[in-house]
Formats: sequence, structure tokens, C-alpha cells
Amino acid sequence: MRFVEETGSTNADMLALAEQGVAEGTWLRAARQTGGRGRMGRSWESPAGNLHCSTLVRLRAGDPPPHSLALVAANAVHALVARLCEGQARIKWPNDVLIDGAKIAGILLERSGDAVVVGIGVNVAGHPANLDRPVTSLAAQNAKDADAGQLLQRLAELFAHWLAIWRAQGLDPVLTHWLLNAHPTGTPMCVAQPDGQVIEGSFDTLDRQGMLILRLENGEARAIHAGDIFLI
Repeated sequence: MRFVEETGSTNADMLALAEQGVAEGTWLRAARQTGGRGRMGRSWESPAGNLHCSTLVRLRAGDPPPHSLALVAANAVHALVARLCEGQARIKWPNDVLIDGAKIAGILLERSGDAVVVGIGVNVAGHPANLDRPVTSLAAQNAKDADAGQLLQRLAELFAHWLAIWRAQGLDPVLTHWLLNAHPTGTPMCVAQPDGQVIEGSFDTLDRQGMLILRLENGEARAIHAGDIFLI
């Protein structure tokens, strides 16, 4: 475990460490981030007291698709927060964890060569206000003795557990567990795609590669490879 009081982004730092040859399984936590970011270029507020961390996976021959490490991370984060929260924890494709529909954690994957950096942010002590979607924190969920450093120790164990399954058994058991803890089949949602197109439908399942299958109103099944998901 590595720790810094403040940095721009733990993901950026870990990408730099990857180029220096740092080993898989290394974790970096920052007390504060000044340039934290989420998917699609969004900023991620990173005040002291919350968990801001990144780890590194070195891809090997025969590994499942690299993007599916988001599902590995989601299973680990869900297990971390579900036992601490009063509300129900659910995973939202592709990489958020929600408590009763409010976001408590996010995941960001970035790749350089054979290195995939997995960044994870968990709202522990507080959460931002005035966003376009509901958010929450462990403190708001009355989690007892939630400490970012201690949470990282447990998160590292859970991530290592699911990474080992991903490597040894393939993606199927990861997908099965993810689906058990995700938004239920039939959940209404809309998808804002990178090209600006917005598609409405309902959650059907994930395909064998971890892509979202959206069921349209006309019954058509549409595979979603990237996009911003809003539950309706």
C-alpha cells in the first residue's frame, strides 16, 4: 500500500508507476485529490475523509477482456459497502455502486500497454451536493467507524479475490455475481451514448463479454458498448 496526502489523480500516478514497472497488486491511496475524474471526463470531488485509490492489473495471455475488470471492481466495491449501509446496495452498469438509487462509489479504468489501472472512489465521510443525480455516503448511511484507510485494506482483499476468479475461471462467475447484485431485469433506463444519441428501454442482461443488453419498447435487444446510464 502506498499513501500520499494529496495528488492530482491516483489513476494518473498509477499509470506513471506502471511505466516504471510497479508490480500488479500495488495500491495507491490519496487523502485528497485535486484532479479526480470519473467517466466521460467528469470531475470527481475528492475531499479528505473519502476513499480515493487506484490499483494495477498486468494483463496476461488468456485473461478475459480488459474492460471486464470494471465488473471485477464492481463486485468488490459492492461487497465492501453493502454490509455497511442501511439501504440496499446495487451495481449500475458499467461501474457505479448505488444505495437505494443514490451513487456512493464509482470506478474508472485506464490502460497503458499491458497495464490496466483501476481507480475507485467511495464517498465515506461526505458526498457532493447539487448534482444532476442522487448521491450518498457511508456517513449518510450511518455506517459505523468507516475509515478510508481501513476500508482500503478490505477492498484490496475483495478485489484480489474477484481478480483470482476472473483469471482462473473466466468471466462467467464474475458476470453471475454481478447480475445478482445489479439493477433488476426490467429496470427502466436511458442511455446517453458518446455520439449524443439517447436511447430509452429497460435493462435485460449483460452479454458474455459484459456489455449491457437494453430491451427497447418494440422488443428489440440492443447491445450497449459505451454510454452514460440513467435509471428512470
